[in-house]
Amino acid sequence: MNATTMKMSSSAIRDLKPSELPQIVMPRCEARPVLRGQTAIVTGASSGIGRAIAIAMGAAGANVVVNHVGSDEPALAAVDEVTNCGCPSRGQAIAVRADVSDESQVQAMFATARERFGAVDIVVNNAGLQQDAAIEDMTLAQWRKVLDVNLTGQFLCAREAIREWKRRGPRPEVSCAAGKLLCISSVHEVIPWAGHVNYAASKGGVMLMMKSIAQEVAPWRIRVNSICPGAIRTPINRDAWATDEAYADLMRLIPYKRIGEPDDVARLAVWLASDEADYVTGASLFVDGGMTLYPGFEAGG
Repeated sequence: MNATTMKMSSSAIRDLKPSELPQIVMPRCEARPVLRGQTAIVTGASSGIGRAIAIAMGAAGANVVVNHVGSDEPALAAVDEVTNCGCPSRGQAIAVRADVSDESQVQAMFATARERFGAVDIVVNNAGLQQDAAIEDMTLAQWRKVLDVNLTGQFLCAREAIREWKRRGPRPEVSCAAGKLLCISSVHEVIPWAGHVNYAASKGGVMLMMKSIAQEVAPWRIRVNSICPGAIRTPINRDAWATDEAYADLMRLIPYKRIGEPDDVARLAVWLASDEADYVTGASLFVDGGMTLYPGFEAGG
């Protein structure tokens, strides 16, 4: 932000339109190759937050498996950006199609990663979806689909990773930890969300699954943490930020008065996966501009 913007009152910033807000531009490449020599599987990495994490981890030196379930083209574009990001320490990348809710496909994805890169050191459980409906209209298929991908998919990838890490143990030449598991959760692991009970239930489940796994596997030097994004500028929530009116309405929920960017999440993911965070496990870290600070009470309720 420039000096003029910094001097604005909070009410003045609140009243700005998206087109009037200062642009937030952060460097994508890590200054240091903190993940060099490691391999990361990032699920749901062909777009949005997953894509940003894959690119950031590649820039930090990791080899990256770009998991996807849809069209090949976006996944291959993400692979190209990882391998051609211009960072001297960049890793290599491959795209692997796999439905994370399917046990056999998850196992095949891990086998492909080991065959190509020799080992898996980092797993980012990012794949997720929404199928929204009022509770009385929600079908069993909608409930099951969201839980299958958002929660069971994270379980299957976590189990496969932990099996490898406990069998193999630490690789001290690349990391203090035997393995690093990052669960991409949501502010809705703690904030109820009417009309989205399947999604909120899945993220609440991710929270206690993560903490329970972290408690269980810590003695094997396996670190498990969650990142909980708030409102992030991705295609899945375009309706919440694409117009001035929608953006202004969204800002009522964000004390920091800007929407998050995928790189805000990606930078935290790289740090959590690095040895700089070696004493951090079992934590839910919120990337939400203060959304979980009960902004409805900022003026006394």
